[in-house]
Parts: sequence; structure tokens; C-alpha cells
Amino acid sequence: MEIGGQAIIEGILIKSKEKVAISVRKKNKIKTKTQKTSSISKKFSKIPFLRGIVVLLDTIILGTRALIYSAKEQEEEQEKISNFALTLTITISFIIAIALFIFLPLVISKLITEERFTFNILDGVLRIVIFIGYIIIISKSKEVRRVFEYHGAEHMAVHCYESKKELTPKNCKKFSTIHPRCGTSFIFLVLIISIILFSIVWSENFFIKFLQRIILIPIIASLSYEILKFSSKRQKNPLIKLISIPGLLIQKITTKRPDTKQLEVAIAAVKEATSP
Repeated sequence: MEIGGQAIIEGILIKSKEKVAISVRKKNKIKTKTQKTSSISKKFSKIPFLRGIVVLLDTIILGTRALIYSAKEQEEEQEKISNFALTLTITISFIIAIALFIFLPLVISKLITEERFTFNILDGVLRIVIFIGYIIIISKSKEVRRVFEYHGAEHMAVHCYESKKELTPKNCKKFSTIHPRCGTSFIFLVLIISIILFSIVWSENFFIKFLQRIILIPIIASLSYEILKFSSKRQKNPLIKLISIPGLLIQKITTKRPDTKQLEVAIAAVKEATSP
């Protein structure tokens, strides 16, 4: 059974074909809640290209809800964060992401050149540089480092499960924090494919360029998903290895070695998501 997940605040989300499990650390215990995998997600899981768009939307919705849930679980009862405050924070984060990774590279590129080929290469390279720089900067935060440690724990537990080893912290520690199906590799693929697609779909108008970069996100995500899915099953192929290198290298920033307690949370989520 193929599984995937993401790190949240002091916790892990693991999704299988049938279930979604969210495990969070609460002082000296692990709290886990489960829900059925979206029927829409399952329905489109075998339809190439369309499934990438569905997976992207499902991941954003599921991940956002899990993030809100994990944030609330870490607050003391008298300090509970309101749904409005969390929703506002996430909305502002999306706006900042669009401004930082789409609008800013466009503005800088326009100031430097208007030549089609050079513009698209520069725009794409700037997005990659800004993305890597952003990750490096936020990784210095103690809170973000904790999330990156849980990210590593998630990958190690998934590796252990896929290797059909007993899910124990000792066994998980034998595996790498890097995984070929990671969302970080997916994002890097999105950045690369966007350079190619925006070179084909061209407009001289700055505003239209900006809208194109937002409207075409589902198509880029769909292509990236199919490439990632294809490459994850062919890791021994020399060409696939070469293509995968940048995404795997970035994971060295977005994942850190977890401690035993963090691995226990990842194990709890994997066990619950894969149980009958």
C-alpha cells in the first residue's frame, strides 16, 4: 500500500488509500485521530493528469485542516486560538507566497529584460533562488526546525513501512530522512516545469503574465505529479537519478534527524493509517 504524509506542529499526518491519520505529541502521550480518505481523491486516483490536480487540492485542504488541528492541540485550554485567527494567518501566508514566488520574480525580470527566452529563464531561476533562500532562512527558526525534524521522522517511518520492517524507533533510525515522493521534490519539479510552460504560453502584457502563472498552477501541478510518480518507481534508472538530484538535495534542508519521541509519533500515524 502506497502511503504519504506531511509534518505538522508537533505531529504527523499520514494518508493511505483508505484512511488519514493525524498523530500529535501532547506532553507524555500521543493523540491520534483518523478519518476516511476523501472519496473524490480515491475516485480520481487512477486517472493520469487529472489525479494530480485532485491530489493538489485534497492535500492543501487536508494539510491546512491538520495544521489548524495540531496548532490548537498545542495550546493551553485558556489560550486556544480561534478558527478565525488561524484561517486569517493561513490566508495571509498564501497571499505572501503569491507575492514572493510569483509577483516578485516577474517584477525583477521585467526590470532586467523583455526578451522572451531570457525573461522566462530569469523568472524561473529567480523563483528557485527565492524558494531555496526562503527555506534556508526559515530553517533557522527553532519552531520550523522542529517541523523539519517531524518531516524527517515521517520519511523514516514511511521507508520502514515500505521495507516491510517492524515499525519501531530502532528500525526507523536505520532509514534515510529523504524520500523520492516528498512534497519538497514535487515543489522543485513545479518550479522547473513552470519555466518550460511559461516559455510556450507567452504574453507581452505584465498583468496577463501574472494571471497565467496563477491560472496554470493546476496544469503544472498535474504534470509534476505524474513525473514524480513515474520517477519514484524507477530510482535505479540513471536518467531518473539525475533528474531527482535537485529535489533530493533540497530535502537535506527540509528534513532533520528526529529524536525517538518524534519517531514514535510518526509510527503511531503510519500504523493507524495502514491498519484494517
